Amino acid sequence: MGPMSLNKEHQQRLLELAKHSIEQGLKTGKALNIDLTDYPPELVVPRATFVTLNKNHVLRGCIGVLEAIRPLAEDIAENAFSAAFNDPRFPPLSIDELKDLDIHLSILTPAEPMLFSSEQDLLLQLQPGIDGLILQDGYRRGTFLPSVWEALPKPEQFLRHLKQKAGLAPDYWSDRINVSRYRTEMIG
Repeated sequence: MGPMSLNKEHQQRLLELAKHSIEQGLKTGKALNIDLTDYPPELVVPRATFVTLNKNHVLRGCIGVLEAIRPLAEDIAENAFSAAFNDPRFPPLSIDELKDLDIHLSILTPAEPMLFSSEQDLLLQLQPGIDGLILQDGYRRGTFLPSVWEALPKPEQFLRHLKQKAGLAPDYWSDRINVSRYRTEMIG
């Protein structure tokens, strides 16, 4: 990831922040309100992040944003809260689930548009295990984090499922499809 990489201390600080924000949510129903002056410069640059919660190795919530719209620490606090309480696929987290919770943070590099002449050309450019993708066609849009490659290791599978996530048919193709790629730094 080059100069954007965070040291162990910063990573630990973000993991603790995510946990505190969830604990705050259990107490008050709100995300942790943080004072950015308490954080080093590396943690207040705008970054896009996802927070994934697993309970006993099973997904329990995952929320994030694709654009860097908030300071990193604030984005983690907000997304951790949302993953615990506002993921529409799951009931809100209860206090007795906290002890079994594993928190994983993904910090995204800025997405870069990909250039390709055909679906085959796009597939050949994909880097399994490395690329996160954003696929867009008109108002339909979907994204997969790089961690999704673990479940869908072949580029063809990955792309078919991503099209479905965006609300398109798995074998759909058009000249209007835009694809951008990003990478993630994983913490936790």
